[in-house]
Amino acid sequence: MKILLIDTCGEIGSIALTDSESAIIGVTELPSRSASERLLPAIRDLAAAHTIPLSSLGAVVVVHGPGSFTGVRVGLSAAKGLCEALRLPLVAISRLAVLAHVAGAVPAMRVHAVLDAGRGEFYHGEYLDGVCVGEAMRTPEELFAAVAGTANSLGVVCESAVAKSLAVLQPRVVAPPAAQDAFSIAQRRIRMLAFDDVVTIDANYLRRTDAEIFAKPTPRAAAQPAGSPTP
Repeated sequence: MKILLIDTCGEIGSIALTDSESAIIGVTELPSRSASERLLPAIRDLAAAHTIPLSSLGAVVVVHGPGSFTGVRVGLSAAKGLCEALRLPLVAISRLAVLAHVAGAVPAMRVHAVLDAGRGEFYHGEYLDGVCVGEAMRTPEELFAAVAGTANSLGVVCESAVAKSLAVLQPRVVAPPAAQDAFSIAQRRIRMLAFDDVVTIDANYLRRTDAEIFAKPTPRAAAQPAGSPTP
């Protein structure tokens, strides 16, 4: 079975063609922030270069966030469009799961994968033996509390700014994950027939819920002395 993998979540996008058993057939990188214009032509050109008709694909795998809002939407939309047009199964994989996988942790070690979420916050995923324990957007304080509270753990990052922010945790710094790095996870999902619904699957944005946003006191409210009337 031939599989197409798509990852346009980061600064550099990528696509890969693989054989479901083991082999990476071909990989194409997409220049910085160019996925919206170049993704579909790149898929067509990569398939043509290896004489693999898109109609012969067995599945499409997409890394569906978190990451660049536009990049995530472009990659997921392309994957869903191909699956609908060619009637292929879809596998959607979290970018945090891919980052945790490339860390190369030993069995029974918890992996804390961390990505920059902007505005001083982080995307955080906790994994144990490849299984997701949980993913969330966290403030620095929330992240340090989550990581400090687990023994036998490893932090992994792929962005220099995040590595600097988390220096006290001594995270493992790896290259930004690419489409082909999702291959092992995809193989496992395909063997289990754990496919996603092409119609209902959405981007993995890891946004805070309205309840979390509005539960935070505003600076003005926090400054009100106890018992003071609200102006």
